[in-house]
Amino acid sequence: MDESRSPGGPGRSRGPSGGGPEADALFGLEDLPGPVQAAPGGARPLVGPSFRDSPAARRLLSVREIHAEPAAAASPRGRQVLARFPEARVIEVDSHWRIPQLHGNEGNLDRWVRIKSEVLVLGEKKTLATRPNGRSADWIAPGPANGCAMACAYCYVPRRKGYANPITVFTNIEQITAHLDRHIARQGPKREPNQCDPSAWVYDIGENSDCSVDALISDNVADLVHAFARRPTAKASFATKYVNPDLLLLDPRGRTRVRFSVMPPQDSRLLDIRTSPVEERIAAAADFLEAGYEVHFNLSPVVIRPGWEQDWGLLLSHLDDVLPPAVKEQAAAEVIMLTHNRDLHELNLAWHPRAEDTLWRPELQQAKRSENGSWNVRYRNAEKARAVDTLRGLVAARAPWLRIRYAF
Repeated sequence: MDESRSPGGPGRSRGPSGGGPEADALFGLEDLPGPVQAAPGGARPLVGPSFRDSPAARRLLSVREIHAEPAAAASPRGRQVLARFPEARVIEVDSHWRIPQLHGNEGNLDRWVRIKSEVLVLGEKKTLATRPNGRSADWIAPGPANGCAMACAYCYVPRRKGYANPITVFTNIEQITAHLDRHIARQGPKREPNQCDPSAWVYDIGENSDCSVDALISDNVADLVHAFARRPTAKASFATKYVNPDLLLLDPRGRTRVRFSVMPPQDSRLLDIRTSPVEERIAAAADFLEAGYEVHFNLSPVVIRPGWEQDWGLLLSHLDDVLPPAVKEQAAAEVIMLTHNRDLHELNLAWHPRAEDTLWRPELQQAKRSENGSWNVRYRNAEKARAVDTLRGLVAARAPWLRIRYAF
């Protein structure tokens, strides 16, 4: 490989040493103002090193290459990210969404997980739109990132980008929070309770990423948590499969809902690649509640395979055994049955075929067009209905305190 170029094709770059005057550099850190160090408002004082600097975090994200839109890289948030990974090579790109040799390049399948660990993208979110949901949340907010360093075999996000799905950090966080402030103000108080929340408008801020991982990279998530802490009529919400203790240092004041996704550990070990163990997610619930978060659970995804009923029963019994009363009193859950996709099936066959033995079950599944127009594969109606009823029965028997907000 020509080391003067990125795997993403031609582009000006800054090598690990910064290069000399003759280097065709996009920029060097020495040419930019210093990174923004101001802590997000409401953050608790940091005692000792942060988790984002720990060996565990570095194993998940050992960034060596950053593809950056120039304006994103020059922004305060962009400078923060670049300063966090000073040894990374920086490659200028015109668009965070179109990096030809990164997105849509089938050859990247051999480096599927490595790219997630070693590559970041910096861009500005051009279209700021909040759209209605009504299931998990009232609204889907414009998120602070897209993509993930983890590699869950059933994740729908990589289908859109194709063959590589590293994290894209959106650096125009001030515009995102200002957009949300205006949207929340227009809604006024919530007048009628619904399955999302009895009194607050709920905004999902992590539809296309995992906010716990995003918080290892920049203060985007901290800024959003702080913004919602000042909004008595609204709550932020995000699902996560990663335990990031740094989030405990924020001051959410009950206005951010963390939904820990859980499934039987044997399913997670096969399907939830590079995530925190399920037991750790469950154990973290009490700490997050004490820190001021609302804590819910996603029973997700429910994968039908031999013995699934017994293993879900054991998981629910574990929840009942280890969670303290304070967590149980405020907890609620979403039940989400597996949704799969033929393109994702083909992609997985190239890097993790064992997962497809469990995920791809044509004898149980049917095609269904999703809201965005793509064709997905879901369990057949009768099969899904039986599974949902079974899981509801298991919850009633093993964890009767766990209110199911909705099942999908």
